[in-house]
Amino acid sequence: MSLARGYAVSLLGLAGNIIEVEADISSNLPAFILVGLPDASLSEASSRVRAAVQNSGLRLPARRITINLSPASIPKFGSSFDLAIAITLLAADGSVSPQLAADWVHIGELGLDGSIRAVRGILPAVLACRNAGRTRVVVPLANLSEAKLVSGLEIIGASHLNQVAVLHGADVANLARVPVDDAVAAEETISPYEGLDISDVLGQESAVQALTIAAAGGHHLSMIGPPGAGKTMLAERLPSLLPDLTLEQSLETTAIHSIAGRGHAVGVSGNLFVRPPFEAPHHSSSMVSLVGGGTGLPRPGAISLANYGVLFLDEAPEFQLPALEALRQPLESGEVLIHRSAGTARFPSHFQLVIAANPCPCGLSMSPKAQCLCSPHSRNRYAAKLSGPLLDRIDINLRIQAVSSIQKALFSASDKPVAETSAQVRERVTQARMAAAERLASTPWSLNAQVPGHYLRHRLKPASSITRQLDFALDKGRISMRGYDRVLRLAWTKADIDGKSSISSEAISFAMFLRGTELGVSVA
Repeated sequence: MSLARGYAVSLLGLAGNIIEVEADISSNLPAFILVGLPDASLSEASSRVRAAVQNSGLRLPARRITINLSPASIPKFGSSFDLAIAITLLAADGSVSPQLAADWVHIGELGLDGSIRAVRGILPAVLACRNAGRTRVVVPLANLSEAKLVSGLEIIGASHLNQVAVLHGADVANLARVPVDDAVAAEETISPYEGLDISDVLGQESAVQALTIAAAGGHHLSMIGPPGAGKTMLAERLPSLLPDLTLEQSLETTAIHSIAGRGHAVGVSGNLFVRPPFEAPHHSSSMVSLVGGGTGLPRPGAISLANYGVLFLDEAPEFQLPALEALRQPLESGEVLIHRSAGTARFPSHFQLVIAANPCPCGLSMSPKAQCLCSPHSRNRYAAKLSGPLLDRIDINLRIQAVSSIQKALFSASDKPVAETSAQVRERVTQARMAAAERLASTPWSLNAQVPGHYLRHRLKPASSITRQLDFALDKGRISMRGYDRVLRLAWTKADIDGKSSISSEAISFAMFLRGTELGVSVA
């Protein structure tokens, strides 16, 4: 038989398409032609496949070989098509069963010696197979544990082309018949944030309380304070207050990290994320590294890698202005759209933003014991790096003072009260989120931070006597309408944390206190 079909997967963002691989062997002059909108790395598959087949003890005829990747209108990226091309060619030549080759989807990159190497994006690729009704998939052995996170499929891992050829009926005596379903041990990267607990924070009770509100409602948070006040320490412990991810959230987050080629980190169970991720990019990061993109196959950026977790921007005014402004649209929509001429890649970005900054370039303007040497112009220029539209999307604004020696002595005393652990706070946060989800059960939202203003002001409208202080601030121009709505969101989160079914004037006052900067209030 000179014509055969196989199947592979093309990814653009998290979306995958099943690609039909057609192989034709004709009696014309020897050539290897690859068509169907391949990119540069895929076009090189002809050399990899030919060498891998020959070095595996198999053979390719010295004739004209044409490979068509269909639909031709869908762009194809990367080297994950190598295995499908090789098996389809062997089926066209009669070396393996054409029927068996067509029954399986093949994903993997080939080495010149016939080895099958790991590829990025295995999880979304296998999910695409299941969504398309395909039931049998061959993946690289190194990706097998990740691929098996998808249930309902027959998935086999292979480390060499010979193994797949034998699986599909190759009858060649010198082909090794080795097991193909033994998963390799996943490498684990120890995270520097493992084991951090909120009880480690001393002398910042108001900040810890604000962090609890942020975790319960999914609110974005900014912290301004002098160096050493504990801003980074607080931000690194926010993920420990968040509930475990649901199965759907885990699969989505793991798929994003799979496309990015990330190693297995702490917070991953059986290759599946169970804890919210934490991303803290350096302030020299480019807009592409934050948002995503790049040449060829678009890759997710830090804001997508922090999906259902925390994105922490330390020294936020030092980030490039375009990178900071690029956060505004994902903060509202919860996704990143990367447009290319070949299509649009979508990456989820349901993250909590935490930004930290010094009060001025030298960081001493809030210090009671040291004199700030910054000029008014340099202070204004430093503060202007965080634009009003970006700050307006942040619910909680904290001004954090350094812990004094008196506070340190109090917290070092043997009779001091035992601070709550992250596990204890997380339990209260989980209960508050359940209360919010029950209240919002008939809506598309589950967190208070997601509720739009019109719903807060009409369907959840509090009595005018409760919002009197907030209405006064709005009338005096001390708060915008967007800020008004954000105070209501914070008040509902405060009520959920306290186990109350409605907001009170006290909750409104506390929410205005957390809103902070816009109202001219400092949080110590």
